[in-house]
Amino acid sequence: MNMRSTLSEPDAIAPGLPAARLATRLAFLVAGFGVACWAPLVPFAKQRLGVDDGVLGVLLLCIGLGSVIAMLVTGALSARYGSKPIIVAGGSGLAVVLPVLTLVDTPLTLGIALLAFGAFLGSLDVAMNIHAVDVERAEGRPLMSGFHALFSVGGFIGSTVMTFLLSLRIGTFASTLPCAVLMLVVIATARSRLLVSTHAKGDPLFALPHGIVLVLAGLAAITFLVEGALLDWSALLITGTELVSPAQGGLGYMFFSIAMTAGRLGGDALTARIGDRAMMFWGGLLATAGFVVLLTAPAVALAMGGFVLIGLGASNVVPVLFRRAGSQRAMPSTLAVSAITTTGYAGHLAGPAGVGFIAKAIGLPAAFWVLAVLLCLVPACARLVTRQP
Repeated sequence: MNMRSTLSEPDAIAPGLPAARLATRLAFLVAGFGVACWAPLVPFAKQRLGVDDGVLGVLLLCIGLGSVIAMLVTGALSARYGSKPIIVAGGSGLAVVLPVLTLVDTPLTLGIALLAFGAFLGSLDVAMNIHAVDVERAEGRPLMSGFHALFSVGGFIGSTVMTFLLSLRIGTFASTLPCAVLMLVVIATARSRLLVSTHAKGDPLFALPHGIVLVLAGLAAITFLVEGALLDWSALLITGTELVSPAQGGLGYMFFSIAMTAGRLGGDALTARIGDRAMMFWGGLLATAGFVVLLTAPAVALAMGGFVLIGLGASNVVPVLFRRAGSQRAMPSTLAVSAITTTGYAGHLAGPAGVGFIAKAIGLPAAFWVLAVLLCLVPACARLVTRQP
């Protein structure tokens, strides 16, 4: 597709595609970095407020609530104003609110701050994926996996940097300041390099997901659900079967995360070679096989291999879904990307709770078998979602 069909006339050439590619990577990096900086601060927030786990759980839900609300409106805002101003506002807001999270000292004020933090994160998430679709379409080659890999890299850097700063015992507020400044500098660097897109005349600013977008959104929800379930339940699964000790319960998710990041770093080159359909089919099949290995493994080494297979297989499914959202014709791509991001995030939030209910009824291993069955829908739908529009 000609870049001029996606971008406004004055800015169609000015930013340059290599610069726009860099800006997109920086946006994903900031999103992963920002959310990872908050995680080590949670115990300090609990101690400062003097609340129990139940109240803290409700407060943490404010991040998800703020994200979902922002995601629902960001598609329309991006359709009207383009993704650039939303990326800048979302990334900057994320940086500004981060230190505030260490200052508020009542459950109400922390809830409001977390709501804002989630809203900035959600708007940035949708807008950067819309921008990624535009850049990839303009370049005419797979780039989405690499963009999503930068989110994981940002998460690793953010958690590492924040943990290091907190270990210096300089205080939570002082620890967040250099992180916030770094995020602002990165967003400022990306700002002039972001593409300037405009609303296509005649396109609606809002539309309910329909057609192939519903299938894409459903598959995104399943994939994110699996990731959320592994985050919250994998340690209990492998310790409950006595494959590892409680102290080693996090090993499974660690192997999964490393494999997913590695898979995404090499995903664009592989997708360019084999295509979206094969990537989605074999990726879904590999991830499903990983669950079978994990759930039948008699030894810890095999179980860890199962986590690696799940990570490698699932790593490039979501990038393919976003790419297909950008190429489908059932609805405007900005609204389609917004719908997929929202349902994916909802799956990530609701999935762990759903696994808990199923586990209570039939046991945790059986609940993981349910995840494996759901994941079978990914290769089963590969042909449907990768048909030419």
